[in-house]
Amino acid sequence: MPTKQLNCWKRNLPEVQYINVYGPTEVTVDCTYYVVDREFTDGEYVPIGNNIPNKQVLLLNDEDKLVAVGEVGEICCRGTGVAMGYYNNREKTDSVFVQNPLHNLYNDIIYRTGDLGRWNERGELEFVSRKDFQVKHKGNRIELGEIEVAVNAIDGVTNAACIFDQSNDKIVLYYTTADGTPMDIINLVKERIPVYMFPEVCNHLLQMPYNMNGKIDRIKLKRFYDNI
Repeated sequence: MPTKQLNCWKRNLPEVQYINVYGPTEVTVDCTYYVVDREFTDGEYVPIGNNIPNKQVLLLNDEDKLVAVGEVGEICCRGTGVAMGYYNNREKTDSVFVQNPLHNLYNDIIYRTGDLGRWNERGELEFVSRKDFQVKHKGNRIELGEIEVAVNAIDGVTNAACIFDQSNDKIVLYYTTADGTPMDIINLVKERIPVYMFPEVCNHLLQMPYNMNGKIDRIKLKRFYDNI
C-alpha cells in the first residue's frame, strides 16, 4: 500500500482498521500482514508485517544467506500454502520453486517471489521493489522502487514509475500530477534520495499507462522512451 494513499483513506475514514496484506498467487495467496498501528509520512514505507499462520518468510541475499536488519534481500516463502508449481511448465517451476538453501535435511520447497524487502528496526518486513527493478548505476546498486517512493511522496505527484536505460546508464522517471502540470522533480526530491539516485530524464505524463492486471505498464513506458 503506497503511504500517500493510505493517509488519504485514514483522513477520510479515521474509524476504520487498516491492514496491509502481502503475498503472490503462488503461495495461495497471502504470506504476511501488518495491522497499521501508527502514523506514517508520505515518504515512509508501510510495512507488510510478519508471517501469517503456517507460512514463513525468508529474506535471502545473492549468496542465499539470511540478510541482516536493514539489508535488502529477496522475499521467499515456505509453508502450507506454497503451490506445487506452474502447470505444464517445468522450466519455470524449477527456477522459482526450489529447495530451501538454508539446509538439505529434507524436502523443503520455498517460493522465490522476485520481490525485494528488508526487516526494519521493529522487526517488520518492508516491501522495497521488484528484483527486476534492481539496477547497477554509476557503480551503485539501486532499487528503482526507492526512487518511486521518494517521488510519490512529493505533494501534487499522483504516481511515479522508473525504467532504466542500460545502454546509456540512465534512470528515466515518468510521473503524473494532480493538476496535470510538470514539476521540478529533482529540486523537490533532492532531500529524499542521494545524488546518484537522481533520474537523468524526467518525463511528465497526463496519465500513467496500466496493463490488464491494473499495474503500471513499464513495457509501454519503455516504448515511450525508445520513441522519443
